[in-house]
Amino acid sequence: MLGKGLSALLTDANIHSEEAIVSKQNADSVDIGSVREIPISSIEPNPYQPRQQFEEDALEELAESIKAQGIIQPITVRLLQKGRYQLIAGERRLQASKIVGLDSIPAYIRVANDEQMLEMALIENIQREDLNPIEVAFGYQRLMNECKLIIEDIGRKVGKKRSTVNNYLRLLKLPISIQTALREEKLSMGHARALITIDNPLTQIAIFQDIVDKGISVRQVEEEVRNIGQIKPKIVTPTKTNAKTTPFQIQLREVQKQLTSKYGTKVQIINQDDEKGEVKFTYYSNEELNRLIKLLE
Repeated sequence: MLGKGLSALLTDANIHSEEAIVSKQNADSVDIGSVREIPISSIEPNPYQPRQQFEEDALEELAESIKAQGIIQPITVRLLQKGRYQLIAGERRLQASKIVGLDSIPAYIRVANDEQMLEMALIENIQREDLNPIEVAFGYQRLMNECKLIIEDIGRKVGKKRSTVNNYLRLLKLPISIQTALREEKLSMGHARALITIDNPLTQIAIFQDIVDKGISVRQVEEEVRNIGQIKPKIVTPTKTNAKTTPFQIQLREVQKQLTSKYGTKVQIINQDDEKGEVKFTYYSNEELNRLIKLLE
C-alpha cells in the first residue's frame, strides 16, 4: 500500500493540472490520472532513482508473489510522449515483473517535471521498511537540498512529525564512526537519539565506545547525558601550568579538534617539543580502520 507521502502527491488537484498539460501536448487519448495496463517495453528507467542496488533474493520472492497473485499495487509512471513512459515509483515491482516474463504492467499515469520525479522517487525510497536510520536521514537531506522542501513539508509528505524528521537529520552531525555503526546496525536509533543531544564529539565517541564495549542500555546513556548536562563549568584560575601554555600549544589543540571533527574519530596530537611529536588516530573496528585509511589517502 502506498504511504501517505506518495499518496499526497497523487491528488485530484494534480490530475487536473496534468490534464491541461497533456492537452497542450496533443495527447488527449492518454488517460492521465487513471490506472491502465501499459507495455513494459514502453517504460524507461527513472534517472532519479535513489536506490541503485536491489537484493536478488528479495526480488525473486516478489517475482514469485507476482506470479501467484499478480500486481497488487500499480507502479507510477510519467508521460513522456504518446506511447512512451518513464518510471516514477515501483522499480522493484517492474524488475520482478520482468523476471516473471510479463509483457505489460498496471500503471498510474501522470505528468511530472524533473523536480517532481526526484521528489516522488525519494519519498517512495524513504518509506521502505528496510532502510537504516542514516539512509533515511540522507533521504530527508536530499529532499531539503535538491527539492527545496522545509522540514514541515517533508513531515507532511512522508506522514511523520516534524520532530521525527529533525531527529533523523541531526544524525548526520554525529561523528562518522557513530554514523557507520548506525548503518551497520551496531547501534540503535535510541542510543543515537541520546548521543545527538551532546555537543562535544569527543564525548559522543567516548560514550559510543562504552555502548560497544559494555553494552550499556539506552536508559543508561540517557542518564549519563543528563549527568553531563548537570555538570557546571568550573572557573579555571591561572596556574603555573596554564601560564606555560604557549600560542603553539593552543593552535595544536584547535587543530586536534578540527581533525577529530573531520575524521569522525578521536585524534590526539602528542607534542614532544615544538619540533616533533605524534598524531594518533583511534579506531574501533577493522571497517573503521579501512575508512580512515581511505580518507587519509
